Amino acid sequence: MSVHEAAPAACETPQQKQKRLRKVAAATIFGSMLEWYDFYLYATMAAIVFSKIFFDPSNPKVASLLAFSTFAIGFIARPFGGILFGYLGDRFGRKQVLVITFCMMGVCTTLIGLIPSYASIGIWAPIILVLVRIIQGLGAGAELSGAAVTSYEHASEGKRGSQGAWPALGLNLGLLLSSLTVYLLTMNGNEFLLSGGWRIPFVCSIALVGVGLWVRRSIPETPQFEKLDKAQEKDSAKVQASPLKLLFKNDLKGLAVVLFVAIGYNALSYIFKTFSLAYLTQYKGVEAHVTSLSVTIASLVAIVAVPCFGWLCDKWSSKKVLMLGGLCSVLFAYPFLSLLNTGEPLMIYLAIAIGTGVLAPMMFAPQGSFLSRQFPTQTRSSGFGTGREIGTAIAGGLAPLGGLALVANSATHSTDGVALILAVSAVMVVVFALCDQGRKHSSFKN
Repeated sequence: MSVHEAAPAACETPQQKQKRLRKVAAATIFGSMLEWYDFYLYATMAAIVFSKIFFDPSNPKVASLLAFSTFAIGFIARPFGGILFGYLGDRFGRKQVLVITFCMMGVCTTLIGLIPSYASIGIWAPIILVLVRIIQGLGAGAELSGAAVTSYEHASEGKRGSQGAWPALGLNLGLLLSSLTVYLLTMNGNEFLLSGGWRIPFVCSIALVGVGLWVRRSIPETPQFEKLDKAQEKDSAKVQASPLKLLFKNDLKGLAVVLFVAIGYNALSYIFKTFSLAYLTQYKGVEAHVTSLSVTIASLVAIVAVPCFGWLCDKWSSKKVLMLGGLCSVLFAYPFLSLLNTGEPLMIYLAIAIGTGVLAPMMFAPQGSFLSRQFPTQTRSSGFGTGREIGTAIAGGLAPLGGLALVANSATHSTDGVALILAVSAVMVVVFALCDQGRKHSSFKN
């Protein structure tokens, strides 16, 4: 059966529609879950294990720097994946791209757990790790945008906010699964990880890949892409313009909105959940089991928060919920860092639970619908993938690094500069949410 034959029928019954939406929900949630399962898992292992396993141990500082650079390589690859697979999604369909990118991410996550150590194969260990990480980054760069666009285009009228939030739910499920895994593996210290235990969660991720691939292959193409594809087939004599060409010709305003909202949101998000963990470890002496438990708690909070904010998107609009998240983040910037600076576990749990568990989902849950509606169907996948992933690469790499640099260069290790980054990023989200281009491309408020 072709991808077009799998499309929902025009006379779809309520039962068939419900079954289709369940499949789409499972498919989008699984992909985002795998992406963020790998994200937190890789970040943690790069900090604790990889410098000792994959690099020359004779110079620990250089090895540690190189290990973190492999984490950054994934960010560098993401925009290329977003642009490439966004284009393919607009050209050949959402479903095919979702299957390809999921396989790329999942297989690479498993392969990382099978790479021999530096002691076994020397310089080939980091070379293989970098190559696998690049391929994984390409897939991850298209994963969330593809899942969000698919959810948005399958959604019912009046439900695009809540159904567009499905990838955000998958993100937090993946974060919960990986942080809980790290917590359990480090309860008695890091010795088990260093002796080979770190490989277990990577290799076991193949189970997620198998289930997720089965679910994704079963979903139909989106109704909106099917409608566009049929219209283009009727007009087959006309040469169709490249989606990227149309994007830069007609939708630059929408692209700018997506880019700057993504920069603002990701700067906030990565300081909440990445800078904070590095800062607590390096400057407050907080152990890994405390930081991993803080992310576990925040993920549990977010799993409840995401559907609530998705529901609010349907009631108010995704734009209003996104702006509310930005405004609340401005107000929480200084209290967040003050709580971290206590170094007390309960205060750390509270800070990260609010930042990562409430505020980040308040801005992320609306993005599926808000960012998708900045573009018409023919450029939606390209626009979402290009704008968001360039913004993610910029903010995800620079915000936590810039925050740590400001702390390191302060004589008292002050976090005041980090509070300023948080405030500016939150204001950026609010300002560019006001520039919403959605009315040009959608009749739905959410």
